Amino acid sequence: MRKKGGQLVLIEVGVVVAIALILILVMPAVLSGFRLTLLGRFLALAIAALGIDLIWGYTGMLSLGHGVFFALGGYALGMHLQLAPLNDGLPEFMSLYGVTELPWFWQPFYSLGLTALAVVIIPAILAAILGYLVFRNRIRGVYFSILTQAATIVFFNFFNGQQKLFNGTNGLTNFKTILGATVSDSKTQVVFYTLTVLFLVASYVLCRWLTKDRFGRLLIAIRDDESRVRFSGYNPTGYKVIVFAISAALAGIAGALFTIQTGLISPKAMDIAFSIEMVIWVAVGGRATLVGAILGTLVVNFGKTFLSEKYPDSWLFFQGALFLIVVTVLPDGLIGWLRYQGLDRMRSLLGFRKQVATYPSLEAEISTQNDE
Repeated sequence: MRKKGGQLVLIEVGVVVAIALILILVMPAVLSGFRLTLLGRFLALAIAALGIDLIWGYTGMLSLGHGVFFALGGYALGMHLQLAPLNDGLPEFMSLYGVTELPWFWQPFYSLGLTALAVVIIPAILAAILGYLVFRNRIRGVYFSILTQAATIVFFNFFNGQQKLFNGTNGLTNFKTILGATVSDSKTQVVFYTLTVLFLVASYVLCRWLTKDRFGRLLIAIRDDESRVRFSGYNPTGYKVIVFAISAALAGIAGALFTIQTGLISPKAMDIAFSIEMVIWVAVGGRATLVGAILGTLVVNFGKTFLSEKYPDSWLFFQGALFLIVVTVLPDGLIGWLRYQGLDRMRSLLGFRKQVATYPSLEAEISTQNDE
């Protein structure tokens, strides 16, 4: 049994490495600069989707406010990109609003190292604090979703109204250089794309490691029956706080990678609609699958891009119809359908007998008895 499990792990590692190499080596040669940048953005979004799948698919916590953590990661990197070309001075938008001195909390973002830490730590700490206050009081289900949505409204209104500190509705844009390289240069964008692929692989490996063995089974137990877990001697609060913080950190990384490839971060990333979109990506791909989170993100976003180009006036109707179809016809998502129904249908089409979850010799014995 262990030998078979080890073989499956090796196969999975081989598949992940092969896909990563295709994305890094083949896609830049095949796709145009614009399409490659789009793919890079969507792969960055897939990192946030992995975080959503970790807390929703495996732990049963539906967050409708992950846009906050995504935007905080984006703003952290955006602040560094605003300061990078300046040896000493103010970002252009601050001068327009009459600011004469750089705010104290902007100072650490001169350093790229501190910025990289902030991208991960700020969303994680915020999620840990919010999660502890919520989970300690045993708030879960729809009430947890409402609280995360309320947090989104608070942060959206705050950043939207801070013209002097964060340029308000316009957000941070017009990024010029990072480590001496021009941000908008095509070669630099390829580097950002490659980093995004590597971070996506690392995020998948992290989530895969967290969801396997004892820790993963405990997360699923919390999702299915938290009260029984509590009666068994475990305290779900600590586990939920940890998973929520990790999920927020992944969203922060996704926000930073998305920002540097898009050239903009604004309060719109904290909009409720965007947080709901993240949930849709996971639902379309399939909850508690990880691969489904990545697949759903790519399918929905590439579909949205195609439909908005072909049908600019009605593509939103297609997006709504897609979500309704998934909820009503494919409740387990694309990966869930393939796992539980698609493989059986393919076997039937190829003429193979449908597999059943019984003792291996049972079918053969029944067939023998019928033949007699």
